[in-house]
Amino acid sequence: MTSIRTGMALAAGLGTRMQPLTLTRPKALVEVGDRPLLDHVLDRFAMSGIKRAVVNVHHFADQMRAHLAARKGAPEIAISDESDAVLETGGGLVKARGLLGKTPVVVSNIDAIWTESGVPQLDRLIAAFDSEQMDALLLLAPAGNTLGYGGAGDFFLDADGRVRRRGEAATAPFVYSGTQILNPRILDAYREERFSLNRIWNDLLVRGRVSGQVMEAFWMHVGDPDARDAAERKLG
Repeated sequence: MTSIRTGMALAAGLGTRMQPLTLTRPKALVEVGDRPLLDHVLDRFAMSGIKRAVVNVHHFADQMRAHLAARKGAPEIAISDESDAVLETGGGLVKARGLLGKTPVVVSNIDAIWTESGVPQLDRLIAAFDSEQMDALLLLAPAGNTLGYGGAGDFFLDADGRVRRRGEAATAPFVYSGTQILNPRILDAYREERFSLNRIWNDLLVRGRVSGQVMEAFWMHVGDPDARDAAERKLG
């Protein structure tokens, strides 16, 4: 298995769609199944051998720092402070570049969870990463095996494991699950500014450096209060 010991939880979003639950707390601390969304990610990291996690903070940053300081056990936490400005997913990664190191990292959104069975999904993803063939490996959910997702799908998966965007097609069979492995060296080509991770993916897709792996789990996007309640019922 590829050895990956660093992860990043993208936790600096405003959580606007999650209101009113985010009027007094960050989205990352909204609970699902008696655990904050952020802890679902960090506990998943720890279960797959990730020793160190970078967490970016912005909305209710003081609450985030206090929560992270109170956590016990793995992973060790480093904070990337975005209190001055929201940088979105791409800009947040660039700002955290100095904390990520030189080897591949697992990057996860905090609003996606899934039900585990058998080999953990992160273990499977880590084992499949090949730095000679890819700079990004996306964990993909089959569009029909999801909760809280109402879109038309994000990607097609070719026989060689590379992904293609849905483009002009009416639908695509796979949804990005919010988790990937990324080679941090690719971030050196970008400036610290507000932009989406999609810009990085687009550049890598042109070069054939984005691959995908289909998850063997039921995936839930916890993007609003209704989805949060549905995820609670599913986990319950």
